[in-house]
Amino acid sequence: MDKSKKEMLNEKAKDLRTDVVDMLCEAGSGHSGGSLSIADVFSYIYFSGDFDIDPSTQKDPKRDRLVLSKGHACPILYAALAEKGYFDKKHLGTLRKFGSILQGHPDMKKTPGVEISTGSLGQGLSAAVGMALGARLNKDDCKIIAILGDGECNEGQIWEAALSASHYKLDNLVAVLDKNGLQIDGFTKDVMDTEPLSDKWRSFGWKVIEINGHDFDQIEEAFNEAAGQSDQPCCIIADTVKGKGVSFMENMCDWHGKAPSEEEKAKALSEIREKISG
Repeated sequence: MDKSKKEMLNEKAKDLRTDVVDMLCEAGSGHSGGSLSIADVFSYIYFSGDFDIDPSTQKDPKRDRLVLSKGHACPILYAALAEKGYFDKKHLGTLRKFGSILQGHPDMKKTPGVEISTGSLGQGLSAAVGMALGARLNKDDCKIIAILGDGECNEGQIWEAALSASHYKLDNLVAVLDKNGLQIDGFTKDVMDTEPLSDKWRSFGWKVIEINGHDFDQIEEAFNEAAGQSDQPCCIIADTVKGKGVSFMENMCDWHGKAPSEEEKAKALSEIREKISG
C-alpha cells in the first residue's frame, strides 16, 4: 500500500474512533471496546475504494454489502456510514435516543446504509450466507462481508452458517472475525474457549487468513487474497485490541458495554489524535 493511501486510511480511522467516543459519551450508554477494535478494518472497507459501498449505489443489486453480525458494535458502523455520506453527521449525537435513526443495534428500516437488522448474536452470518447465495443465483458480481466477534463464535448458529457457506462454495462471502479476546463476561478463553479458531474455520471448509487487524498493509493483502479465492468462502481472522487507541479502555472487559464520561472522553480523544499511527 502506498504511503498516501495509508495516511488517508489512518486519518479516517482516527475520525471514526473520534465519532465513536463522542456519540457514546453523548448517549451515556453503548459499546466502546468492540467498536474501537474494528475501526481500522471499517476504515479500509469504506474508504479504500476497493468496495462498492456508497450512497449512490445503495439500491444497486450489484453493490457490495457489509453485515455487522456483532450488532452491538454499531457505533463504528454509524460513524462510517455518516462519514461516507449516507446521512448527516448531526444524527450521531442522537445515538440511542427515542425517535433516533440510530438505535442501540442496527435497524435496516431506520438507518440508511444498514443492510440488515442485527443484534442477536450469531444470526448475521446466516443472513450474509443468504445474501451471497442470492447474489450467485442472480449472477450479481458482488462481495458480501460479515463482521463477526470472537465471543460471538460461542453461538452454534455461526457454525451452521459456516457449514452452509462451505457446502455452497460461496466464494463471494468474506467473514472478518474481530479477535480482540474479550466479551461481556471476560476473556473469551475463560468464558468459552473456541481456540484454535483458525483450525476450526478450516475444518468447516473455509480459506483462513490471519492478520494484525490494525495493520493496513495486512488488511489490504487479506482482502486481495480473499478476492482471488474460488470455490470456498474466506475468513479473515483479525487480531485486534479491544478499545484500541484509548489506553484506559484497551484490553479491559469493563469497556465492552460502557460509555465514557465527559472527562474520560476528553482524555480518549486526545490519545486517539496523538497516538494512533495505523
